[in-house]
Amino acid sequence: MSSASASQPSGAQAAQQRKQAELQNTYSNYKSTLQQLAQKIGDVETDAEEHKLVLESLTPVPADRKCFRMINGVLVERTVGDVRPSLETNAEGLKKVLDGLVKEYKRVQDEMDSWKTKNNVQVVQQ
Repeated sequence: MSSASASQPSGAQAAQQRKQAELQNTYSNYKSTLQQLAQKIGDVETDAEEHKLVLESLTPVPADRKCFRMINGVLVERTVGDVRPSLETNAEGLKKVLDGLVKEYKRVQDEMDSWKTKNNVQVVQQ
């Protein structure tokens, strides 16, 4: 009888294993969310930098000069004066999106830190 009870976990051991699995799952979810946010932040930073470079290139150019812009995969001819305002608007929008993503990353990071403290979770690096 003792060998059968030794091979099967007791109720307390099973509950501890479930708790451990739940903590691991929650931690993995936090890490995944943070990684996704970091990827989005990187993508938006790249787009914002590209807009900044184009705007810097167009600054000294006369407004009536011909330029080309890609719109929905179609290259269209415009003037610098037509393109510059929309680029500025897009750049401002990207900055707002970036600020929002950084705030969201910080919020999730703080939430994860609070969760780790509350549950006495210590991350072991392998």
